[in-house]
Amino acid sequence: ISRSGENNSNTRNTLCCVCQINKRMIIAVDFDGTIVTHEYPKIGKEIPFATQTLKMLAKDGHRLILWTVREGRLLEEAVKWCNERGVDFYAVNKDYPEEELDNNNHYSRKLKADIWIDDRNVGGLPDWGTIYRIISEKRTYEEILCTDMETGVSSVRSKRKWWQF
Repeated sequence: ISRSGENNSNTRNTLCCVCQINKRMIIAVDFDGTIVTHEYPKIGKEIPFATQTLKMLAKDGHRLILWTVREGRLLEEAVKWCNERGVDFYAVNKDYPEEELDNNNHYSRKLKADIWIDDRNVGGLPDWGTIYRIISEKRTYEEILCTDMETGVSSVRSKRKWWQF
């Protein structure tokens, strides 16, 4: 994000500003297309390194919230799938575990997270190694891409577009 008259090389995006202020963050993570491939309502195949990265982020002290369109039995299956792989969430589709519509005058479906990891991001979903680097190194995606281009490493995961069936 840059303002008029600012030098883009000195501008840091919102993610890095949050990283600098808060060592521990609340991270909302989508399920279908982000942790697993899109095969909704079935559970797809794990996207490489998704669960390993999420476990590392939790070990680093970040709070993970599963943020998904899934509800009811489909949601329970997704949570169980993650739990079986060692990924436990602080909360699921809510800001904190005890949050309920009845006891929260400020309830909103939109989570109050520091960052969101979602395959529907503008520009797509980076690979999970890059996601971990962005968070742990407190660098922007742009900075990592520039560094990787200089060293000949690719950080961009090709993915099927939502309109390709």
